Amino acid sequence: MKALETVARISLKNILYTTDFSPSAEAAAPYAWELAKRYGAKVMALHVRHVESNGMVPPEAWAALHEANELQAKQQAAHLKTLFRGVENEVEVTQGAIWDVISRTIEEKEADLVVTGTHGREGLGKMVMGSHAENILRHSTVPVLVVGPHVRIGPEKATRMKRILFATDFSESSLAALPYAISLAEESPAELDILRVVPPHKNGELVSPSELTAAAVRLMKQLVPIEAEAWCKPHFLTEVGEPAQKILQVAERSKADLLVLGVKRVYRALGVTHIPWTIAHKVIAQACCPVFTVRS
Repeated sequence: MKALETVARISLKNILYTTDFSPSAEAAAPYAWELAKRYGAKVMALHVRHVESNGMVPPEAWAALHEANELQAKQQAAHLKTLFRGVENEVEVTQGAIWDVISRTIEEKEADLVVTGTHGREGLGKMVMGSHAENILRHSTVPVLVVGPHVRIGPEKATRMKRILFATDFSESSLAALPYAISLAEESPAELDILRVVPPHKNGELVSPSELTAAAVRLMKQLVPIEAEAWCKPHFLTEVGEPAQKILQVAERSKADLLVLGVKRVYRALGVTHIPWTIAHKVIAQACCPVFTVRS
């Protein structure tokens, strides 16, 4: 494992903001605005409406229903324009299958980043994120910035970050996010915490947790280019325990402004990620700061 040879500045030209107009989605809008302002990017604000269904409406009311829906779409588009006043923007309120429209927009508009919000709550013994955010997180081909329900810091602070936490398990998919973490730290500038969570020791294992943590620190130090240490002030952290829990604890303890995770793209047939989806899911749903996810 070797350090990155160079660290290129992240280029954000087109930011896709997706919304269903829920409170969680609205909370993510200022982050898209701030990032667009900071990077000179264009915001594409997208709302996908459900396809009109007249099945429960008598034929004589169809025209009025269609007119009401058209009026609501215009009002929603106007609201989105208001949210992104002051930055270059493009607004679209359309109908269709939500993920199909979002994925097509990512490709056609050459989006560099998707910004979205999620309610991310617990219920019925499992984490509930909502199909809108979950589809984006599982299948987006570009990085996704997620603003969860426990984020309490303002968007301006989040885009002028002082501390970034990058969590890694040293997998290829995890390390795909490292250039983003380093580049964002340089841009801010911010201090960079690199965290490896070591699994608890099990009976019969020959290697102790202390040996694993020492090895992890050596590996983490190899990841960061020497020149990067002058401006991102890397700190190398290890914890022993359950990954999601420890990542969340470190983020809260260090008052992280942004948490960066690299996760392997989900394949529909397998439904798995290298950093298990349950870990990423829990972190995103409970994090005290926005989470920047990068697919390998």
